[in-house]
Amino acid sequence: MAASDKLLGSAMLAVAAFVFVYYTIWALFLPFLDPTSTLHDWFPAREWAVRLPAALLLLGVTGIALFFARVSMAEARKRARAEKKA
Repeated sequence: MAASDKLLGSAMLAVAAFVFVYYTIWALFLPFLDPTSTLHDWFPAREWAVRLPAALLLLGVTGIALFFARVSMAEARKRARAEKKA
């Protein structure tokens, strides 16, 4: 395994850990803090704690569906060409 792969993996792991901790604080712990706390200034409004993951889920499912549609269309074209030749 190359050093660049390890560095990239470490960076991705660090980003994932940061996002997990940030979102956990935002969604689970922030509601229990006093609304006048300065920690609230570091986070978007609470409604985005639901909207953002929902939008990301919708985007991901759409991407997967488009990928399957593209692969299915490519396979159908291959089959049509094969049947035309035969």
